[in-house]
Amino acid sequence: MEEAITLSALALGVLALLPAAKRRFELSRAKHRSLAGHSRMAKRLARWVPGYAYDDAQFFAADGAPADVAAQRKAALQRLGAEFDTRFQKTLAATEQAREAISDLKFTGRYRVPFQFSPVLREHLRVGAFLQHSDGVQVQDLDGNRLMDLTGSYGVNVLGYDAYKACIDEAVATARELGPVLGAYHPCVLEVLSRLKAISGQDEVSFHMSGTEAVMQAVRLARYHTKKKRLVRFAGAYHGWWEDVQPGPGNPLPPRETFTLQDMAERSLKVLATRRDIACVLVNPLQALHPNVNAPGDSSLIDGSRRAAYDREAYTNWLRRLREVCTARGIVLIFDEVFVGFRLAPGGAQQYFGVKADLVTYGKTLGGGLPVGVVCGGRALMQRYREDRPADICFARGTFNAHPYVVAAMAAFLKRIERPDVRALYDGLDERWNARCAQFNARLKAAGAPVRLANLSTIWTVMYDQPGRYHWMLQFYLRKHGLALSWVGTGRLIFSLNYGDTEFAEVMDRFVAACDEMRADGWWWTAPELTGQAIRRSVFREMLAHKF
Repeated sequence: MEEAITLSALALGVLALLPAAKRRFELSRAKHRSLAGHSRMAKRLARWVPGYAYDDAQFFAADGAPADVAAQRKAALQRLGAEFDTRFQKTLAATEQAREAISDLKFTGRYRVPFQFSPVLREHLRVGAFLQHSDGVQVQDLDGNRLMDLTGSYGVNVLGYDAYKACIDEAVATARELGPVLGAYHPCVLEVLSRLKAISGQDEVSFHMSGTEAVMQAVRLARYHTKKKRLVRFAGAYHGWWEDVQPGPGNPLPPRETFTLQDMAERSLKVLATRRDIACVLVNPLQALHPNVNAPGDSSLIDGSRRAAYDREAYTNWLRRLREVCTARGIVLIFDEVFVGFRLAPGGAQQYFGVKADLVTYGKTLGGGLPVGVVCGGRALMQRYREDRPADICFARGTFNAHPYVVAAMAAFLKRIERPDVRALYDGLDERWNARCAQFNARLKAAGAPVRLANLSTIWTVMYDQPGRYHWMLQFYLRKHGLALSWVGTGRLIFSLNYGDTEFAEVMDRFVAACDEMRADGWWWTAPELTGQAIRRSVFREMLAHKF
């Protein structure tokens, strides 16, 4: 009898555990199979990767190139380095001086290319980090070199630098009498509120100093009101550098309350539809260009396997289904439009995709050239206190929030995007930039360059149609030919909307010329046996050899 009772109790215990095990299994299946979807595994692997570097001989023949090709590459790098030292002399001198005290410069300089190549490259080739002037679609360094700007100022530059200069000038004139008085609001905040409410379709606004801060507050509000703690983000998406939204390598803390799920996947929708502990879902619409893949920096470009593609209809359908599930389950849907906001459409991604979020975060370009972060949401979600529980609050403040000059620059920007000449930049935006991308790819194909491009409007990703160990070298040839890139190198090209056909044609000419020179210098030499898989195996063997 006792044995039967024991067995029955055991069976009941097993049955009680089955739903939890089922939910855990479904969650595991919803995570992307790559490291982008498994932050714990990615952190373990990051700790496992040994630090090592190629010597001078290995650097030029890491792909097994014959001696004559390796010698050709070495001569080319020395020639390129000497040219940079001459053409960018003042800019490089200022950069070296600043590097001693600016930790960001040390970091970006070290991780501009795959780490194995970095020491030798930095010895032969230096890159400047200073500019002194901008106008039109060009920037100018300290030596007077003018470069076509493809940095987009990390997403800030949507309308062209001249527009932001005008916004800042207008802001200074507007806020000068009040000056940097903090705590109180400048009257122009009323105009900003009116325009942001109309654009976002939301009731209330809170001001912050960066996009990262805005996302932090949006997540905090979602947790406060739902009384749940779990946050869902999608594999590869970037939402700032704070712990809960950046749970992989680069974050000292392990992931705690964050689920990183697969983008555009039925399994992810099932997790959202069945779990009861999810407070919010974060969406960065930029991931429509490369779902479940991390930002395309050249520091991880070891084999040329980078891929990107954009399907507007498919991503729109995904957002609509996501909206339906979140509504049904009481999950707060947050659109992180810090990067793409006002680039895809005057009303942002909500207007572009026709899907309304519960909370929306903006930043970058919204500040009219000055630092800003904004959260827009419905009145119930934006409330930070409870009438019936006076000590239960959701605190968030910042000394420089709603700074008079920043608010005035926002007002200037929001007025500017209503102007007919600026609205005209958005007319036929997708068609124009899709056609330009197709034209660019045709030029590259005709030139025999192993380079292809994919775009989400004016945001472009560079890919390669042959395996190789040296694709990251292209960023330096592009700089030589007068194209300014961000520190991620050739991974991301960001055009401002004011690029005309003439300026765009010049970018194509310079880009193709850079590809021609890179190929002539031997960096795209390849052998039949040099497959992407073979490269990855070779690098893995190197790591094992240095690890043990």
